[in-house]
Amino acid sequence: MSTPFVARAAQVSELSDGLRRAAAGDPAAVLLAADAGVGKSRLLRHVAAQAAADGARVVLAHCVDLGEIGLPYLPFTEALVQLRDLDAAAVDAVVARRPALRRLLPGAEVVDGPADDAAGRLQLFDGVVEVLAAVGSDEHPLLLVLEDLHWADASSRDVLRFVVSRLRDQHVLLVGSYRTDDLHRRHPWRPVAAELVRHPRVSRLDLPPFDEDELREFAAAVAGGPLPETTLRRVLDRSEGNAYFAEELVEAGADGDALPWSLADVLRTRLEVLDPAVQHLARVAAAAGRRVTEPLLRAAVAANGHPDLAPPGALDAALREAVAHHVLVGDGSHIAFRHALLAEAVYTDLLPGEQSALHRAYLQALHDDPALGTASQLAWHALRAPDLPTAVTASREAARQAHDLLAPVEELRHLEVVLRLWQAVPETTATLDDDHVAVLDAAATAAGKAGQLDRAVQLTRAAVDEAADDPTRQAALRTCLARHLTSAERGREAMGFARQAVDGLPEPSAQRAWALATYARAALNSDEDDEAEHAAGEAVEVAREVGAVDAEADALTTLAVLVVDDQDRAAGLLADALVLARESGDLSTELRTMYNLANNRYYAGDVARATEIGDEAVERARSSGMLWSTYAIEMLMLGHLFRFVQGDLSPGPVRTDIPEPLAPTERLMTLYAAVARGDDDAVERGRTLEAHWSRDGILALVGGGCTVDALTWRGELDEAVDLALRVIEHLGREWSDYFLGGIWLSALGLSALADAAAQERLLGRDVSARVALGDRLLERARTTADRGRPRGGVLGPEGRAWLLRAQAEHGRLVGANDPGTWRATLAEFGYGHRYEQARTRWRLAEALLEHGERDAARDEAVTALAEADAMGAVPLATAVRGLARRGRLDLPGVRVAGADVLTAREVEVLGLVAQGLSNRQIGEKLFISGKTVSVHISNLLAKLGVSGRAEAVSVAHQRGLIGTDV
Repeated sequence: MSTPFVARAAQVSELSDGLRRAAAGDPAAVLLAADAGVGKSRLLRHVAAQAAADGARVVLAHCVDLGEIGLPYLPFTEALVQLRDLDAAAVDAVVARRPALRRLLPGAEVVDGPADDAAGRLQLFDGVVEVLAAVGSDEHPLLLVLEDLHWADASSRDVLRFVVSRLRDQHVLLVGSYRTDDLHRRHPWRPVAAELVRHPRVSRLDLPPFDEDELREFAAAVAGGPLPETTLRRVLDRSEGNAYFAEELVEAGADGDALPWSLADVLRTRLEVLDPAVQHLARVAAAAGRRVTEPLLRAAVAANGHPDLAPPGALDAALREAVAHHVLVGDGSHIAFRHALLAEAVYTDLLPGEQSALHRAYLQALHDDPALGTASQLAWHALRAPDLPTAVTASREAARQAHDLLAPVEELRHLEVVLRLWQAVPETTATLDDDHVAVLDAAATAAGKAGQLDRAVQLTRAAVDEAADDPTRQAALRTCLARHLTSAERGREAMGFARQAVDGLPEPSAQRAWALATYARAALNSDEDDEAEHAAGEAVEVAREVGAVDAEADALTTLAVLVVDDQDRAAGLLADALVLARESGDLSTELRTMYNLANNRYYAGDVARATEIGDEAVERARSSGMLWSTYAIEMLMLGHLFRFVQGDLSPGPVRTDIPEPLAPTERLMTLYAAVARGDDDAVERGRTLEAHWSRDGILALVGGGCTVDALTWRGELDEAVDLALRVIEHLGREWSDYFLGGIWLSALGLSALADAAAQERLLGRDVSARVALGDRLLERARTTADRGRPRGGVLGPEGRAWLLRAQAEHGRLVGANDPGTWRATLAEFGYGHRYEQARTRWRLAEALLEHGERDAARDEAVTALAEADAMGAVPLATAVRGLARRGRLDLPGVRVAGADVLTAREVEVLGLVAQGLSNRQIGEKLFISGKTVSVHISNLLAKLGVSGRAEAVSVAHQRGLIGTDV
């Protein structure tokens, strides 16, 4: 009979509700956490059966315990096979678009994908998400269950993170279970679980032991009727509500006097009553873990040669009895223990010699028929037999299979087994295709791909030292070491090894081309520009001579960064590099080159072309499954900036295909347009980023700068100035004293200072402190423009425009608002920055008014207003209309009187407030009481949406409700 399912109504309801939301396009992930034996699997199978009955598509996949080596992507490979059974057409369509996904289909021919493994992994991960989306629908939502995630291999953990980050509108509910009692402090699943539950679409569902009422119901169902109260109490006390332990106690005869005290005792009791053949079958199965394929189990039993299972039909009879007594269960093509605790108890009860004998039986079975398992399984059994020669050869093959599956963590672990056993089995290692140096190199490469840069450096150093008797090989390994060091941002050290590599390699050769390209990149990162340019140029020559297109693309990209003084030449180099990257199939280099090319065109002032390249790059990344890569996200961010510069202030569609951890960064650039539109939450959005400034300087630069601008539009001028100074100070520490973004921040700070000074002059206050601060900001902008230019290049049009803007704002601050400086600023923004051109025209009109050039002022104001209205730049349009009212300029649709906002009496009162009069003095002047004056002031404050008299004067002045002569 099957184990009864009782209680758990709350958990069933929560999971069922999650599936209903998934059907409506609101996907989620649930992490089911509990101690072993509490009933996770029983709950999940009940929910799965219920979901299938309701029309959902259900997939159950498992992780297995092969230690930290693991089988790469095992649960997702199992899931993909089941998904293909459910909807072959949908899965095959995704596989056609994402060829890397074929690696997870057993027996499928792997076609060539992206040349670099990083691109292939991205494609594979993206393919998994697309398959889940393709199979689930509103009528048939997909329930994907991943059991025993505490045993998940590193690659599967990476896929799971990615899948969760991409949950947007798919019809999918993902449920993963794990054992909490297995999670020691350094368990690899612990940080993953902690990371996942912080995601807004992930919830943790804890499954507690049964309480007394639930256990009463459960025990009665197991026993076939109510238990005596004394017996029930003993079961509750011994099991502590653990469903599996309670079931075993009941079935072991819980009403007897010799009730076992431990779960191990209970499990031994269960096995001891079985036929010896069944007991031995359980022991053989336990040596494979909780689950084993039936053909492998049969082969291992045969290899073990136990007499009780040797007669014809004995194994089948033992299997049937094991299933009947709830020891083993059929699980698709696998035979599994009914519970992992039972498998562990059976295995640990074996003597060491018995364990070794059973692992040798599996080794024999796998040797006789390699199709019965993987190289990882063979290595696992060999290590436990132990059979060190087999462990070495199997681990080397398992590393190759992990490499083919794009699983660098597992590849590294297998290779480290080979390295650890190398000296122990010299006869075996001598027969391998690779010598010790080659294995070290392969392990270092895997470590680098896995992000373990220090380990990559350590392994490559060892390879370099061992290759001393082969100078050419040693030189090539030094190139690898230099690239690892460069990735670890140890540029100076990398230059040294790369230089040695160049000196030790024959000319010409592809290896020499790569050594030179590597030296050039290391020199570039170390600010050794002359060295970098010379090496990159030589690398290009050698690469062309030998046809090393990948090395040539790398060197050309380095050269393009170096020739910033000639942007057209840099663009030509990048265009050539792009052709070569595509020719070599290097997708990562292709996207990196497109990113640099878009940047190049933008800083050259060709915003339209930059936008075209950026859009092309994003589409290339999306179609190839690389949309979450670094350069694709960078291009998405720049796309927002490019559109803003061209005057497109629309929010645009919300992307649902960006992984959640990257989405806030991708949305960062939308702050520009939000501030220009005057969104009410722009300041708050910017302020929330301050807590993350240390994570990425771009968050401080863009988030902080946009917030300064928004605060200035809101009239919170002191706050704006303070924030500008904080951002400059922070990035001065994080980046350099003269980072180029400091020109923009200085100009924004000067704008806020100038507005504040204008208000204070109206009130007759001293502005010398503000002027002194403005002097320092202007000097910083000028010094940054002089010293912060990258690699000796000239300041681009954007930088020149903001430098002039800083000078023009400083003129406003000191009371010398010069139309000539504003005209020069307007000309520099003419490279294509539509919004800043309009804003500059507003300030130019103001300066012209101050110099009595009313007609010219009106012309500029008309154009500024038309542009602001066309773009939807509400704060700017409001400011231009305010200028027209103050200056009595005749602009279309602008009334110069203030009666449409304030009454005539309120205008009079506000004018006297601007002169610094008290309520009593205003009352005497207008022949009204001080109380009446107070009422008028309260009313006008409310109408203007301000909180104080000074702010009211400033806002009214900006809106043209009072003139400059009050």
